[in-house]
Amino acid sequence: MKKLKTIAGLAIITLLCSFVVYEMNNYRFIPNNVFFPGEVINYRVHFGFIDAGVAEMVISDELEYINGRACHKIDVHGKSTGMFDFFMHLDDLWSTYLDTAAIIPHRFYRILEEGNFKKYEIVDYDHLNKKVIVKNYSYKRKYWVGPEEFDIPVNAHDMVSGYYFTRLIDFDTLSPGDILNIPGFLEDKVYHLQVRYLGKERLKTKIGTMSALVMSPIVPENTLFDGENSIKFWLSDDEKKLPLKIRAAMFLGAVEVDITDYKPGRN
Repeated sequence: MKKLKTIAGLAIITLLCSFVVYEMNNYRFIPNNVFFPGEVINYRVHFGFIDAGVAEMVISDELEYINGRACHKIDVHGKSTGMFDFFMHLDDLWSTYLDTAAIIPHRFYRILEEGNFKKYEIVDYDHLNKKVIVKNYSYKRKYWVGPEEFDIPVNAHDMVSGYYFTRLIDFDTLSPGDILNIPGFLEDKVYHLQVRYLGKERLKTKIGTMSALVMSPIVPENTLFDGENSIKFWLSDDEKKLPLKIRAAMFLGAVEVDITDYKPGRN
């Protein structure tokens, strides 16, 4: 499960491309008329008809300031439910502080509880110097380990910020089959991943049936996922570019994340 979320998260990071960018005080500027403070998106996680968990993506009502920059604080909280929780308890929180103008993270943290595994990690971004500072909390020793410094590419993203950045892509500039090549940072590594844009299709969801944009990360041959297009993402084909669905086909079955509710933020 940890490997699944890592690969899926990295895949999201790679969906960064084709948008209008202006340079401003050494930070880029990307217009955003898509998501706003107060937005809430809810999801159901399941294996076929078996519920496995729920997830929620929330943009804070108020802006935060880091590195002297205004930021959206965005929380993604997922937890296991039902019989799945009995066998494998999961309660994970991913949070990013997303620059409202440059659409890049200034801070990212994860608090994970997955069975007996626990992790508390904070990553501070210094985009002007292309560095990150990473700290991890040792639950066993009861103190912070680090900090460690790593080099990062220009405008590197974390797992959450990359998810929101994809909503600002102009997909009208892409053709089915186009491959996007974008780096991202996770844990202690820079990743250079590829995602293929597959085109559009109609998708039935809890919030309605609509046209959706379909992407698939190119996953190296492995023993976890079944086939080259084993992971797919769907975004609504409208001005909101809502993340509607994720499907990961594994050799033991498919796990799906489906939108169940959406509350728009305030402009």
